[in-house]
Amino acid sequence: MIKSKHQGLLVVISAPSGAGKGSIINEMLNKDNNLWLSISATSRPIRTNDEEGVTYYFFTKEEFEEKIKEDYFLEYATYAGNYYGTPKEHIQKHLDKGQDVILEIEIQGAMQVKKLIPEALCVFIMPPSLKELKKRLVTRGTDNKDKILERFKIAYQEMNEVTKYNYVVINDDIDVASDKILSIIKAEKCRVDRIEEVFLNNEEEYMHEMLLEEDFDNSPLKIE
Repeated sequence: MIKSKHQGLLVVISAPSGAGKGSIINEMLNKDNNLWLSISATSRPIRTNDEEGVTYYFFTKEEFEEKIKEDYFLEYATYAGNYYGTPKEHIQKHLDKGQDVILEIEIQGAMQVKKLIPEALCVFIMPPSLKELKKRLVTRGTDNKDKILERFKIAYQEMNEVTKYNYVVINDDIDVASDKILSIIKAEKCRVDRIEEVFLNNEEEYMHEMLLEEDFDNSPLKIE
């Protein structure tokens, strides 16, 4: 018999801006109620569709830097001139309950987590093409032309970091991409190095002893 670890899996998901990681993660949360999404903190300005404590925890730059000094974050990084970070609180509590915790973070932060927690599962989401990525950045209408160009340049650089991750998933269909990541999580839990122990119950141990003691040359095996 195999006894699997009760501990949840820490899943790091990164993607270039516009690749659709937020949409994929929302689909995953709808499909699997054992997932818990850690809400990141940021110093970027609040947008019209943002909600405090739901999309992000919002801090001013000064507040964020003070939180860094207080060792408040598991990881943090700067992206397009703004801070982003993962608050430590609540993460371990959910892992200990057996829930799989998702960190939706940038590459800099993902590499920090990978160094601190080598067993974390790191997944990188790629857009179908650079042409499609540019289209998504333009059509979402949240940035001006200069900001879009900056994000596109950063995205191109980030896609060259994909080999630092355990898995890569192309987002050409949100439903398919979300299913792929959920399948990866299930497969990871079947890895031998994630098994807590292999054990035998009393009946199996008894059978084993019987086999060792049985004289195969003189009599047939009898199991009552």
